[in-house]
Amino acid sequence: MITDKIIRIQPLGFPWTTQDPFLFCVHHDDTYPQGNDDLGPDSSLLRGRNIGNDFIVKDGWRMYHGETVPGFPHHPHRGFETVTIAKEGYIDHADSLGGAGRFSNGDVQWMTAGKGILHSEMFPLLNQKEGNRMELFQIWLNLPKKSKFVEPHFKMLWSENIPTVVETDATGKKTSIDIIAGSLNNTKAPQPTPDSWAAEATNDVAIWTIKMEANATWVLPKALANLNRTLYLYNSNSITIDNQLVKNYHGVIVKSDEDIEIKSDNAPAYLLILQGRPINEPVAQHGPFVMNTRTEIQEAFADYQRTQFGGWSWDNSGPTHGNKKRRFAKYADGRVEEK
Repeated sequence: MITDKIIRIQPLGFPWTTQDPFLFCVHHDDTYPQGNDDLGPDSSLLRGRNIGNDFIVKDGWRMYHGETVPGFPHHPHRGFETVTIAKEGYIDHADSLGGAGRFSNGDVQWMTAGKGILHSEMFPLLNQKEGNRMELFQIWLNLPKKSKFVEPHFKMLWSENIPTVVETDATGKKTSIDIIAGSLNNTKAPQPTPDSWAAEATNDVAIWTIKMEANATWVLPKALANLNRTLYLYNSNSITIDNQLVKNYHGVIVKSDEDIEIKSDNAPAYLLILQGRPINEPVAQHGPFVMNTRTEIQEAFADYQRTQFGGWSWDNSGPTHGNKKRRFAKYADGRVEEK
């Protein structure tokens, strides 16, 4: 049933369907076993898997493109941004500019691919005496034509710097909103990368993760008109949005200039909200390249074959950063952040 405020309700697949200015959203939720000295699962557990392209959930987890450690060994990007939200577990980053990092529970990496970067994202299993749960979102945010060839770089939004707004309803039930991009009730997210579509306030980009207590009521306040706004329910029994029942693992496209009442049922509810003004430019996409025309896609492949977007100086295609539970970022200019 569609209401005055709901445009469409749809089940979530892999990846999730998004709206301009977003290109892609994937939810990784894997319960890995204990790790070994190589920071991966025991080799006996890899039998029967399509190693190198393991996307079928078996025993509660996947290796993806990893062979020893789960994750995504080096691959190129051009013409858009990745926003990676680490809800649980560790992610090891390495790139063709000499950048590296490890981030974890609640941290966010915002990476502008711009004119081209080669990077890897691996999921080291640091716990050797117990299991390793990994939950993350990766969101692809498009760049407008004027920014397709900006210099690539990444920025860390550490969990300590991401604000949380907590609202309490009339019955005392709480809803907590992590503000990764945008603002809520005059609480602003950290600045994104400078060339991002989200860096311009008039684009009203919002990326929020939300936890509602059981039987809580929360009103998503209206924003500007003519934005694309989608709510993704990914971990709950069900909720009601504008008095419409929505089952778990569904996306709901709503009007952006209306207050939206959301009620959880007798279990906590977890949502992701993606919102923004559409870029409204042609999109030509082939795998990891997102441009405006097919000719530009062909040029991207030719540039990558010629330059490797700076080349890969690491000693393997999916490096990890040791067995210590440290969080850090090393940037291309040599600057290092330790958390």
